[in-house]
Amino acid sequence: MAWRYLRRKIDDYLISWKQDPDRKPLIVKGSRQVGKTESILRFAEKYYPNVVYINFVEEPKYKLITEDGYKAEDIIRNISRMDPSRRFTAGDTLLIFDELQEYPEIATSLKFFRIDGRFDVICSGSLLGIHYRRIESNSVGYKTDYNMFSMDFEEFLWAKGYGENAAEEMLQHMVALRPFNESAMRTYGNLFLDYCILGGMPAVVREYIEKGTFEGTLAIQRQLLADYREDIRKYADGMDQARILNVFEQIPVQLAKDNKKFQISKVAKGARFKDYRGCIEWLQDAGIIHICYCLQYPELPLRGNYDESRYKIYFFDSGLFVAMMDEEAQEDLRANKNLGVYKGALYENIVGEALVKCGYSLYYYKKEDSTLEEDFFLRTKDSLVPVEVKATRGTAKSLRTLIGSGKYPDIACGIKLTGGNIGFSDGIYTFPYFCAFLLKEYIRRAAPNGLE
Repeated sequence: MAWRYLRRKIDDYLISWKQDPDRKPLIVKGSRQVGKTESILRFAEKYYPNVVYINFVEEPKYKLITEDGYKAEDIIRNISRMDPSRRFTAGDTLLIFDELQEYPEIATSLKFFRIDGRFDVICSGSLLGIHYRRIESNSVGYKTDYNMFSMDFEEFLWAKGYGENAAEEMLQHMVALRPFNESAMRTYGNLFLDYCILGGMPAVVREYIEKGTFEGTLAIQRQLLADYREDIRKYADGMDQARILNVFEQIPVQLAKDNKKFQISKVAKGARFKDYRGCIEWLQDAGIIHICYCLQYPELPLRGNYDESRYKIYFFDSGLFVAMMDEEAQEDLRANKNLGVYKGALYENIVGEALVKCGYSLYYYKKEDSTLEEDFFLRTKDSLVPVEVKATRGTAKSLRTLIGSGKYPDIACGIKLTGGNIGFSDGIYTFPYFCAFLLKEYIRRAAPNGLE
């Protein structure tokens, strides 16, 4: 079967970037193997007569292109000297600097390429976050950033052959509070369960699309996890490597517990928050985890209103989270579609992941000495919207308390995500899990309905 490109949201972004007459050099950030290079090269091939692609991992000799300085003409001259076949035509040439994490210094040149104006530049790389202070200080004001993630559920639907109208139809159901028919619930529910198990890594999704089954997907996921562990060994400094790997391995174990708060004391004997804080930040900067902080009180503003020592940790891709589970859980999930002990953890992870991909930061709330706990919070211009993820179809007791007690003036209504259909009752909007990726757009469109 011929190799097939999987359409991504960055495709439209890159076209609009090129159409902007005032475009700056672009830096595409994202975890390893989420499809950055593939999408950039496809765009380059379609829209530029000349493409100069430099990969600092595959061809480290190109780290010498800044020997004479960082001005555009110096770099172009040095590239031409090292490879005379490269062509540089003003207005028609795109330079791609890939694996930027191997040579962050090249970011200094972005200022000069911007001032020069003859050539377009895109930089890309994984684990950029851990070098980003250096990159930012070298290029601030002269670049645009784009965060790329693994595929979201809409991109997964595109891969399955669904068009633009699928997400728009879902959104219209949500805004009108019109339940899906039985066929739509079954179809989207099954697709979403497949997506939960597979995640959004392009190599995994492509294997599933081509074979029409899960065959081979777990092996790809486990190889990706091995690559991430190798990255930790390669890029993490000194003694922190072992600690970072310990945290990495502990995530699924701790998420599976009723109390999903991440406990450093469980990572290693005698472990303390201050010793591990840097390790957790490293994994976050590397794009491998999302941190969900506990609010001190459920009110606006969110930033600054959280306890940095209380948090949950979610995997950046739910499919890789699933691949870290034990063999028994794998069998339950893939063969029997039974999520067992991991059900709550998996759905929480997938919703957290969907919210980050929408552009939200993650916050939860757990009242001390109380059963009051809420999974996530979204904010609109003037209000706070709690979001509860229900693994079972039980009552949303905490959600009702936050909305109805009168103690939380910033909260007027809430959202519950379940395995059931669309509904509304007592200030709670209920949606199926598979609608999570639409929440930001839903809140934007539904603002006149009391979500403002």
